[in-house]
Amino acid sequence: MEKDDIQSLLLKIGRRIVQEKGTEALTVRKLSEASGCSVGAIYNQFSNMENFIVIENYMTLDALGKKLAAVPQTQNPYFDMNNLLNTFVDFVIRNKNLWYMLYHFHLRKEGHAYSFFYLRKVAVITRRLSHLIWRIVPNMERPERILSTQVLWLTLFGLSSFLTKDILDSFSKINRQTLCQILLNTYIAGLTVLEKKE
Repeated sequence: MEKDDIQSLLLKIGRRIVQEKGTEALTVRKLSEASGCSVGAIYNQFSNMENFIVIENYMTLDALGKKLAAVPQTQNPYFDMNNLLNTFVDFVIRNKNLWYMLYHFHLRKEGHAYSFFYLRKVAVITRRLSHLIWRIVPNMERPERILSTQVLWLTLFGLSSFLTKDILDSFSKINRQTLCQILLNTYIAGLTVLEKKE
């Protein structure tokens, strides 16, 4: 079997382990048992499990990017923004273990720079948000729009960790989709109000 084929097989099996059993189940030994590859062969392919997880996270971001790119555009940017949000929330909930792994990768990277490839994949997602903000608030200067996009993305990303767990249910029965919609629409309303004041 070619090196690329072995890597693809290991990544596919690794994703299945995470999806079915959670991130804690993804260890080199569990991956070895499930794939039939030796521990040494796995390290030979990826050097370490952190590299393996990075590639898995790339795949998760690519999958999200494709989902968001498939969301049709209409003449109503508010509708489009909410449609985009609903697609994001649905993706996170359907892939909660993979998303949880991606989210916690960010926590572990404290003090370390993200790779260009990783940031480029995030940019694919935020670019669509930025375009919609421009359609909603067309007179906003580009630096402000970039900042507003970053604030919105980081807020939704932070909230997304709660979407993967049942912790919200302990103090609120509010629907997760509704919670995110309220946050999004309140933020967008604030941007439009600020534009009118200027």
